[in-house]
Amino acid sequence: MAYLVHQLRLFFIALQFFTRLPIPRWVGFEPAWLHHASRYFPLVGIVVGGFTALVYYAACRLWPAPVAALLSTAAGIYLTGAFHEDGFADMCDGFGGGMTRERVMEIMKDSRIGTYGAVGAGLLVGLKCLLLAAMAPAGAVAALLVAHPLSRAAAAALIWRLDYARDEGKAKPMAQQMTTGEFITAALCGLAPMAAVGLLDASAWPVLGAALLAAAGATLWLAGKFVRRIGGYTGDCLGAVQQVTEVVIYLCLAASMVR
Repeated sequence: MAYLVHQLRLFFIALQFFTRLPIPRWVGFEPAWLHHASRYFPLVGIVVGGFTALVYYAACRLWPAPVAALLSTAAGIYLTGAFHEDGFADMCDGFGGGMTRERVMEIMKDSRIGTYGAVGAGLLVGLKCLLLAAMAPAGAVAALLVAHPLSRAAAAALIWRLDYARDEGKAKPMAQQMTTGEFITAALCGLAPMAAVGLLDASAWPVLGAALLAAAGATLWLAGKFVRRIGGYTGDCLGAVQQVTEVVIYLCLAASMVR
């Protein structure tokens, strides 16, 4: 029983860190808990995906698909405090404007957003909205439910396999390493919604498999870039992987579900 309570506590810690949602007071807080809460990042993705899917479903019953896509995306950004979008923008600034490892790290640490970050984030959010709007409503709902947890499992893979690149930053309190057992938990949480969609519609398995492979490929490509440029990952890199793989999944799913 104590083990289950502690796992629930770790989930709430992850939920508090990555969203604006309140958590019960009994959860408490210790810095070490954040370190182990990374196994539940994809479970937080299920919460975010469910919320954005609900917003999309409700909005598309009142307005055209582009409006529903924009409202759903805005709802997800509000719920998470643009945490991952900020990481992606910082990564664009750092890797776009820095020529040396030290300069890349310095730029990513700067709270100000630059041209690379602004353009990158704008294009990314715009592409999300366009892809969701291009799908049939049921397909967009399924895509949101699948992409949010799976993209967070992709980010967790970096924690599992790569070294943390610096001694300070957004990810330091909770994500400098991950055991294989913790990653298996994260992977199962990330894959669960995809499996559920596949069980509901067996014809979706080929495109779901393609989306999974594409997300894995994007993760490997980004991981290689991070290792070459800065020797590992930072919190901004995790956010970038989550955002890029989320869009990659939408690209694959939209390719088979456009109207």
